[in-house]
Amino acid sequence: MGESHAHHEKPGLLASWFSVDHKVIGIQYAVTALLFLFFGFTLMMLMRWQLAFPGEALPFGGLLGDSRMPGGIMLPEFYNQLGAMHGTIMVFLGVVPLAVGGFGNFVVPLQIGAPDMAFPRLNMMSYHLYFWGGVVMLSSFFVPGGSAQSGWTSYPPLSNIAGSGQTWWVFGMLFLIMSSLLGAINFIVTIVQLRAPGMTFWRLPFFVWAQFVTSFLLLLAFPAMQAAGVMQLMDRLAGTSFFMPEGLIVSGQAIANTGGGSPILWQHLFWFLAHPEVYVLILPALGIVGEVVANNTRKPLYGYKALVYSVLFVGFMSFIVWAHHMFITGMGTMMSAFFQTTTMIISIPSVVILTCLLLSLWGASIRFNTAMMFALAFIPMFGIGGLTGLPLGLASSDIHLHDTYYVIGHFHYVVAPGTIFALFAGVYYWYPKATGRYLSEKLGRIHFWPSLIFINGIFFPMLIQGLHGVQRRLFDGGQIYAHAQEVLHLNKVMSFSAWGLAIAQIPFIINFFMSLKGGAKAPDNAWQATTLEWLAPSPPPHGNFATVPTVYHGPYEYSVPGMEEDFLPQYVAGNVSSEA
Repeated sequence: MGESHAHHEKPGLLASWFSVDHKVIGIQYAVTALLFLFFGFTLMMLMRWQLAFPGEALPFGGLLGDSRMPGGIMLPEFYNQLGAMHGTIMVFLGVVPLAVGGFGNFVVPLQIGAPDMAFPRLNMMSYHLYFWGGVVMLSSFFVPGGSAQSGWTSYPPLSNIAGSGQTWWVFGMLFLIMSSLLGAINFIVTIVQLRAPGMTFWRLPFFVWAQFVTSFLLLLAFPAMQAAGVMQLMDRLAGTSFFMPEGLIVSGQAIANTGGGSPILWQHLFWFLAHPEVYVLILPALGIVGEVVANNTRKPLYGYKALVYSVLFVGFMSFIVWAHHMFITGMGTMMSAFFQTTTMIISIPSVVILTCLLLSLWGASIRFNTAMMFALAFIPMFGIGGLTGLPLGLASSDIHLHDTYYVIGHFHYVVAPGTIFALFAGVYYWYPKATGRYLSEKLGRIHFWPSLIFINGIFFPMLIQGLHGVQRRLFDGGQIYAHAQEVLHLNKVMSFSAWGLAIAQIPFIINFFMSLKGGAKAPDNAWQATTLEWLAPSPPPHGNFATVPTVYHGPYEYSVPGMEEDFLPQYVAGNVSSEA
């Protein structure tokens, strides 16, 4: 690692754009991902206006142009663009880069006692590929015909014959995939090779285990999507027909480049990525919640080994459940039975993880800071997301629920009040380490409570609409369907909740920037925690530690009998029986 660390940089938001310091890159990832999340959320708020007031003019909507909103009234094509890009941005440009690129880059080397990532220049390249992939994808809004509008899954043949925005979508996706592959290789090598003396695998914090498994998912799942993206580009630009079925007729015209291609092949390749991708979202979130819960209960994390084995099992199983997204493609009862069985099995380790987190709370003297409140809210929200997923994993019930708002409600409970709440917990928890300042607890509570209320106001009614059979991706929210009439009023409830959720983020944005200068100064070990990152100064310098730390015991030695303090850091020798 010699020359990579030979020069010194000042970490922070305004550090060199081409920094190779893992902390600077982590902050770049985090801030960029938060901006993309805000933009993707803005697209959703536009969609919610159309669903609450279909066909009515949006105030100032005319500013978006007559090709999108003539007279301020949203065109169906623009609604489809918003839907496709909202999903893509939130998953691929928002949550994953924040969870893995942001928190992973900043925290993992510190928690294992490493001076940096194993390949610092590769790390820098990973961020730049991500950033420019996002720029390419967002630029598609300005090309003739607008951005991608075939859903965030981009199913062919619709996506193959869509406008030029789809080509930009695929190019952007290829950038993002390459970024994730480089990052995954870097994390795996760093965790295996750069652990501090004494940091055995059974002494790794749970967050590091979660990132380790996540990196293998990225490394093994993304190449399938890379191949699919290249094939779709070939179909669109070179006249091939990988995904174009024979005899395809569009608007009365036969399409020339059809030759026995398979639209179902895209679905297999996409979901072979996108189901492990769900766990790429969830596992780092579970890791963050584990750290915050252990710290604020002042107890060892219950069932540490069970947690680790569970995330390893989830990682393995996530590769053999992908076709539960495809029950209605006519795969046959035997294959349906296989995939619904594996889907039920993969729910077991998730229950084990939630049970361990709940048992960690038992008998604890809990510190209710903002980070802990978001972590505690994550547990039931993720539980609702998991439970509502079970009927979708069974072929017979999925036939009725597939492509309804029930699916949207289920997935968002996992990702929005689930994963994003965990990410907020991580921001409040590690902000003092990154900046040397605490975030305001008062503003944190003003952020938390409305967010919890409004986010349930958005997604719980979706489950009700889905059980009524209301389809997703309907431009008018189901207004023209008789079976949707009883639940149409919920569109307004969800839309006002969405706008309320947006307002609830204002205290967080104010808190985030004001605390950089005006927040209360934090000591190096801001939360009296046990893991190695709290040994480094806040913010950590280039190289992280003045001397290489030595690890003496496990990561969660809280409330050790016979100790004066209620925490025993990993870097302090103590009479504790722990795994070697």
